[in-house]
Amino acid sequence: MVISNKPLNLFLAIVISILPLFGFSNVASDSVSHSSEKHAVEGAHKTDAHHAVGAVNEKDEVNAYIEHHLQDSYDFNFFSDGEAGKHYGFSLPVILWDNGLKVFSSSKFHNAEELANVDGSYYKLHHGKIYSSDATGKLELDAHNHPTNNKPLDFSITKNVVSMLFAAFLVFFMFTSLAKAYRKNNSMPKGFGRVLEPLIIFIRDEIAIPNIGEKKYRKFMGYLLTVFFFIWILNLLGMTPLGINVTGNIAVTICLALFTFIITQFSANKDYWKHIFWMPGVPVPMKIILMPIELLGTLTKPFALLIRLFANITAGHVVIMSLIAMIFVGKNLASDLPISIGLTLFISVIEILVAFLQAFIFTMLSSLFIGMAVQDHDHDDHH
Repeated sequence: MVISNKPLNLFLAIVISILPLFGFSNVASDSVSHSSEKHAVEGAHKTDAHHAVGAVNEKDEVNAYIEHHLQDSYDFNFFSDGEAGKHYGFSLPVILWDNGLKVFSSSKFHNAEELANVDGSYYKLHHGKIYSSDATGKLELDAHNHPTNNKPLDFSITKNVVSMLFAAFLVFFMFTSLAKAYRKNNSMPKGFGRVLEPLIIFIRDEIAIPNIGEKKYRKFMGYLLTVFFFIWILNLLGMTPLGINVTGNIAVTICLALFTFIITQFSANKDYWKHIFWMPGVPVPMKIILMPIELLGTLTKPFALLIRLFANITAGHVVIMSLIAMIFVGKNLASDLPISIGLTLFISVIEILVAFLQAFIFTMLSSLFIGMAVQDHDHDDHH
């Protein structure tokens, strides 16, 4: 009996599309954040629970939830019981350097005052950041309501760090398994390797070779494959109900772009630097004018990489959360619910495409910048 796989594919697409809905359905905070934000979010959901029609009309509550969703956190929260005030998940280790090493669980912040006492030192959590405080938990604020308290060096294992370690392990496991399958099966993939091989060939034939060149591309294939699958997996994790927003963190995108910058500069040949500092075939006055511009261009390229990835992923999360918020801020739940869910499903499907597209664009531009640095130039036309 032959069974068509079209209904199965449609079902999987619908399931993936509605995942953000479950991410928003977390009644309370899904991470440790400022108490006022948590109370605002909990108040929005509790009000909605007691009124059949969407009576919540506080935009600040929605903005607080979206801002909170995009933040990193010190724990994982799978779901919450807003009525009982219980959170189901697990805490992560907090590692601080403040006149010595301080290691404790983030569960110490799970109290009404969000104040942790560690070996006589007190720490306060404010807007997702840890500050030194006293036994009263008081924070000194400046004119812009920013804490002026000392902030210890933070090496904590946050939710984003766990996600990156998981993605790195997954990439390592996939490629080591594929390499073993190649050795055992005479260069023939097996199992999940059959899914990976077309993607690897695509990156090699459509990204690496055209931009870097057939003679030099192999040296950089390891980096290109790693950064593509690493970003892609993190983007997909960001669409799960866990609400992980790793590539929407500017520090992560800066680090990824920095890797591309370092590889590009240290792999560059003398022709690359010659075209930056002393362009051949150009009058001397123009060389002096163009030199700082070309030097600045080496910095704007990785800047474009980090901003493109950060802005697109963050914008996607904001749009989805804003569309879902229509359910709670609207006054007519019967009419707003279908519209909000329909638009959310549409944007979620697009986000699945964007998750792949942003990984592809980052990899493609990285290979383009590397190719510009390692290519050989022909100067015969300058003689």
